Amino acid sequence: MRVFSVAGAHVQAGLTLPEQLPDQGYVWIACSREDFQSELGAIQRSLEQLTGQTLVDLHVSDLLNAQLPSRFDYSSHYDLMVFRRLAQRPESTVTSPDKGLNLQTGKRPGPPVLQRIDTSPVGFAVFDRVLVSVHPADCAVREAYASRLLASTHNPDSADPRSSGARGVPQSPADMMLRIVSHMVDGYLHLRRELSRQLDHWQGELLHPRTRFNRWDALLHARMALHQIEALCEDQHTAVQSWTESLDNWRVAEDAAAQGEHELLKIRSRDVLEHIERVVQHVRRLEHNTESAVQMHFNVQSNRTNDTMRTLTALTAIFLPLNLIAGIFGMNFEFMPWLHKASAFWWTLGSMITIALIMGLVFWRKRYLARTGK
Repeated sequence: MRVFSVAGAHVQAGLTLPEQLPDQGYVWIACSREDFQSELGAIQRSLEQLTGQTLVDLHVSDLLNAQLPSRFDYSSHYDLMVFRRLAQRPESTVTSPDKGLNLQTGKRPGPPVLQRIDTSPVGFAVFDRVLVSVHPADCAVREAYASRLLASTHNPDSADPRSSGARGVPQSPADMMLRIVSHMVDGYLHLRRELSRQLDHWQGELLHPRTRFNRWDALLHARMALHQIEALCEDQHTAVQSWTESLDNWRVAEDAAAQGEHELLKIRSRDVLEHIERVVQHVRRLEHNTESAVQMHFNVQSNRTNDTMRTLTALTAIFLPLNLIAGIFGMNFEFMPWLHKASAFWWTLGSMITIALIMGLVFWRKRYLARTGK
């Protein structure tokens, strides 16, 4: 468990639950799911001391549920946001041993093939002056943002959050929650490059003229990963959209500072939505490109089959009159023209070759025997 006390542009980090709120500031309580479960009683007492309220039992169950999809809920005292992040599991990435081309070895060590997209939920309980976040035990998002938050206190430009942008110190628990969520969405944006590289590789293999494609299992895994990301992003979009709509019902003071902070929250919410929509659009574009490549692959295979059948049909047509001549002279009759002449064989053989050459020339002029492509 890590506790951050934020007052203006100053941040103090600790490991114990606070007993009081800082002046003109708020508290961020970040804990793992295991610590949240074991220290639930102490966290509830601290929340009651700081805010006068505690977490509802059903929301506690949501924060402890490791399989919960992205969702948003609220009460009269706080908002609950559950957002699924990408899990840090490098063992889920394997290497395809037979794809790609190494000019030195002549082998094909292909790109990493992401067999499965692993995700885990991060829960946020957003009070007016307290933020409680529940992370997985191996959550790199919390550590990355905590390091950024502490580093921003040493930046003199962070004193004015409006001038420092996303790198400044958040001015409210809701602002901090949105920044952490935006940081998690960036992980999906980075995943787009890997998926694009992987699917571009499979599309190249599908359309390669001299390659017999047989890695349908890997292509299926890639398409399943795309479908999984699309479903995850749809849940994320719904949750953030619900949060954005709830901002319109907030009671905001009449002073300019409160109005500006509330407007900034709306802007950040729309920015997170735009990032999620970019991921969804990119995933759908990759799905469309993959479907097009598969269809083109089967069309190419069909054209190759048609070319082969056309060539075989033309060759059969060339040899059909030759078989007819051979069949006529192979009849078991005693009296036949040319049968007992010395030159009959050579005249018959010459006529057969002439017929074959003429028909071959005709079929070649009609492009029945031409190579239509590689």
